[in-house]
Amino acid sequence: MAERIEQRLEDRVPELEQLERVGLFTRKEIKAVLRRASALEYKIQRRALRKEDFINYIQYEINLLELIKKRRARTGYSFKKDEIEISILHRIHSLFNRAIGKWKEDVQLWLSHVAFCKQWNAKHQLSRVFSSMLAIHPNKPALWIMAAKWEMETRLSSENARHLFLRALRFHPECPKLYQEYFRMELMNAEKQRKEKKEFERAKMDLGEFSYSEEILNGEMARIIYRDAAQKIKGVEFHLAVLSIAKLFDFTQDLQKEILESLQTTFADDPLTWDYMARRELELASLQSTKHTTKQTKVSEMTQREERCSAVFEEAVKAVPTEDMWKYYITFCLERYNRKTNSEELKQKRLERTLSAFNKAHESSLLPEALYKQWLQLLLESNFFEKATEVAEAATKHFSLSVEMWQMRLQVLIQLKSDDVTQCFEEAIKHVKSKGTLPIWTLWVEWSEGTKSKEDTEAVYQRSLHTTTHAESVTMKEKYLDWTYRNSGYKKVRRVFTSLCENRPFSLDFFRKMIQIEKEQESCKMLHLREYYERALRDFGSTDSDLWLDYIKEELSHPQGKPENCGGIHWRAMKMLQGDLVEDFVSKYTLLQTGHL
Repeated sequence: MAERIEQRLEDRVPELEQLERVGLFTRKEIKAVLRRASALEYKIQRRALRKEDFINYIQYEINLLELIKKRRARTGYSFKKDEIEISILHRIHSLFNRAIGKWKEDVQLWLSHVAFCKQWNAKHQLSRVFSSMLAIHPNKPALWIMAAKWEMETRLSSENARHLFLRALRFHPECPKLYQEYFRMELMNAEKQRKEKKEFERAKMDLGEFSYSEEILNGEMARIIYRDAAQKIKGVEFHLAVLSIAKLFDFTQDLQKEILESLQTTFADDPLTWDYMARRELELASLQSTKHTTKQTKVSEMTQREERCSAVFEEAVKAVPTEDMWKYYITFCLERYNRKTNSEELKQKRLERTLSAFNKAHESSLLPEALYKQWLQLLLESNFFEKATEVAEAATKHFSLSVEMWQMRLQVLIQLKSDDVTQCFEEAIKHVKSKGTLPIWTLWVEWSEGTKSKEDTEAVYQRSLHTTTHAESVTMKEKYLDWTYRNSGYKKVRRVFTSLCENRPFSLDFFRKMIQIEKEQESCKMLHLREYYERALRDFGSTDSDLWLDYIKEELSHPQGKPENCGGIHWRAMKMLQGDLVEDFVSKYTLLQTGHL
């Protein structure tokens, strides 16, 4: 091993001598490079190889290359690259090859090599890397696409790119992304050849026997790919994806028409097809429009476009009466409504259209639950309060088990200061199962705190503790404790705390809140603090080391504290704490004893 390392370091000497001779590095720097290289070489010659060692070595060599590049730029010296950079580049490729040979499954390692080749324009090397990588990882379409794009865009070889796509499709015959990118590549190739032909014709150059294929120029290769893919790939998304690609090229009108006709024939009942056809009216209108000078004409034109879109959507919801179809229609209406405009007339029409769509979907019982909230927000923003109340009530009838729907209705009633809030809370609790009612109880007590008497609010808190699940009652106990202290003072909160302690479960915050309340009193009693800590430790003594430490600190710092109790508390903590918490407690306790905590 030592001989091999010695040989590798000797192989470096010519490049390092050149670096010193041309003044890019000093003698001191050359020695530092040799020391670092020697250490890195030893690490990659061990029996138990580690990937990180190779990565570190490669990164060091890349950093060295970058440093040389910067110094060349600074000094203006550009000679001897064969003796210096080329030697380092070969070594980096060799390191990558060794690492990849050992960890073939690591795609990131392959991609790092690809990125390095691209950065240093190592085209021949990169071609070999792609070839090896695809042989090892033929199951990853993204790698095939990457290789084909490089062939097309960097090496300008449509033939190689086509060959790679065809090989990839043998492994992945139903991969939409592969077909899309293959389709794009053929259209890019057609566009490139059309430009070349135009340049030759402009220059009146004689091409001799060479001639451009009319099929390729007109995008026939892309058409063949589309037709082949359409037989294998189901779903409207693929057709829309290739259509959006075709629209990027100005010579594909016939191809676009074919895809569109196939879309309408094959997926006539798909909401996504209708959504596309409706939105297309906006694009068609914008393509046909001419430049106008008056704002009123522009507003009028936009209104007509949106009405044409709406007409298609109206047809769609009749042809495909589903929740998804209404969702697409309403989403379109909301998008248009939220667009900024200075025209009050246009904004009003958009609002009317949106509210009409919401209403029709609701009357058809096809309005999704999630959209009711947006409908209500729009109604409230537009000051249609009576309608908002009706819609909120209808939503809770339609989705009577939904906590969100009840919450939404209650928020509307609260916002409108309705007299029916209490009755609605009662209905909500009756309809919704106990599990998940926490948001309703939280809303109820918050509303009651601001509008009702203490007695009424306390009654709501008491009810919530009996009707929520054990887990949810924990939160209500914390809120109840906090509200009692804020509104009724210390003596009352002590009684409530004692009462609440009769029924588990509790949270640690529940006890910490009571400890904090006690500490805020002028006559803070250590006797009470001990009670709270002891209660808390029964439930959390095995899982919270800080609780024990705080208890010890209290005994040490409180005027009525008993420092002699600390040893007993420490002993109990060591017995109760689980796993790593013991070590954590010991280290913190040591810091406490030395005055560093």
